[in-house]
Amino acid sequence: MKTVTSVTLWNDAVGKRMSVTYSEVDETTGRVTKDNLRMDRVITDKSAQKSMQAILTYAQDFVDAE
Repeated sequence: MKTVTSVTLWNDAVGKRMSVTYSEVDETTGRVTKDNLRMDRVITDKSAQKSMQAILTYAQDFVDAE
């Protein structure tokens, strides 16, 4: 099975981007067969873009409060 271990969201010249890090685990033994794999995608789904913006706004609130 593949398990997501981290997600990073950012804006760049291409658009809204997402980097996903994940590991692959053998479901029978629980052994990690591949670790720290990564994929990057441009987010094109409008609903996902809105969700991303909501998370970035939420994070900005933390920064502004410091």
